[in-house]
Amino acid sequence: MPTRFAALALAVLAILGLLAPGAARAEKVRAAFVLLETIDDQGWTTCHYDGIKKLQQALGDRVEVAYTEGIGSAADAERVIRGYATQDYDIIFGTTFTYMDAMFKVAQDFPKVKFEHCSGYKTRQNMGTYFVRMYQGEYLAGYLAGLMGFKNVGTVATQPLPEVVRGVNAFTIGLLKGLAESRTAHDPAKVNTVVWLKSWRDAVNETTLAQTLAAMGHDLIRQMADTCDSSKAACRMGVPAMGYGADAAEYGADCVLVSTVFDWGSIYIDRVRAILDGTWKAEAVWNGFDKGGVSLSRFNASVPKEAAAKVLAQKDQLAKGRDDIFAGPLSDQSGKVRIAAGQKASDQDLLAMRWFVTGVSGRIPD
Repeated sequence: MPTRFAALALAVLAILGLLAPGAARAEKVRAAFVLLETIDDQGWTTCHYDGIKKLQQALGDRVEVAYTEGIGSAADAERVIRGYATQDYDIIFGTTFTYMDAMFKVAQDFPKVKFEHCSGYKTRQNMGTYFVRMYQGEYLAGYLAGLMGFKNVGTVATQPLPEVVRGVNAFTIGLLKGLAESRTAHDPAKVNTVVWLKSWRDAVNETTLAQTLAAMGHDLIRQMADTCDSSKAACRMGVPAMGYGADAAEYGADCVLVSTVFDWGSIYIDRVRAILDGTWKAEAVWNGFDKGGVSLSRFNASVPKEAAAKVLAQKDQLAKGRDDIFAGPLSDQSGKVRIAAGQKASDQDLLAMRWFVTGVSGRIPD
């Protein structure tokens, strides 16, 4: 009787428009994931796979999971996404920006299927977006570098998109803060030199660019690629590095001072649970330290305890939702004030960011 009453209540709520479209409770959810690289790529896709495993551990037999690896093009993405939709999967996750237009197209054809796209901005009633606030980890990594006196960082950046520009800026803001606190003499206009891979992953060029930056006298290499080849190259050159996405030290980059780690599991669990309890709706999810979307690896033994404590104090503030990383005054490379004193960049400002802060050396390609 209670089950029949609950079903009747849900039906009434749906009729009254008090539940999200298609938001009936589910006993089990079939979730599919489209992955950019292989699950053992030691970076981006490994992190997403770790999130999938956390989803399975959290929900057990209430979730059925399928995934396809190595989908690098939009055309392949559309084929795979459409295939899962025709197989009646309840929700499909696209784990990289490349899939946005393909998913947007397929979502229109399958209104009963729910879609979640990572890092994009296009939405439908049945298609939401999700991301983690990577820039918060970048800021802390930069802050640590500055506290330790690194003043000539070389960054191997990936694609010239707002996601990457935002990360470079946050790292540089943290770096300048740390340099000021450590009273390290530095050129405030040139503390972080950026070179571009123009790819999410390219082991040969990641290695070459990191080696070149180290040979030019840069005192720290900042990895931003989906894998840790640039960090490992820095270690071989005797130059410390900062890892990105996954803990680079776990994959042989033992010179890494700390890695910024992304936890997609918290999002996957939340979105699938929303289907199970009938509350799913298309949203723009963007989780930081406050919701477990970002974390730091263990610090290298060479990191001074005082510096580590300062970084962790900043992390605690971010975990409480106090994010003032992009608070003004902030100027771009030309000296133009982009964020005035007393103001703070909005999420939309951050998602559209296409300018470098003072302190970055390098340009954003067209």
